[in-house]
Amino acid sequence: MGGWGNGGYGGWAHPFLWAGPIVMVLFWIGVIVAIVFAVRFFIRQRRQEGKEDSALEILKKRYARGEISKEEYQEKHKALR
Repeated sequence: MGGWGNGGYGGWAHPFLWAGPIVMVLFWIGVIVAIVFAVRFFIRQRRQEGKEDSALEILKKRYARGEISKEEYQEKHKALR
């Protein structure tokens, strides 16, 4: 029977038996990294939205107070959008 008792691989059930746990660890590391990047992306988006809104509000107030001309307002408004 030479070798049938241990699977024929010198004690190993399969030559790539070690690959399963490594792939699983790499998968979970990838999931965690993806979650971290997603959270960072959404935090940045929220911060930028707040800055854009406040910048537009400041621009509107400056135009309403007469501090800037209509042309300057339109130019800056385009740049902020």
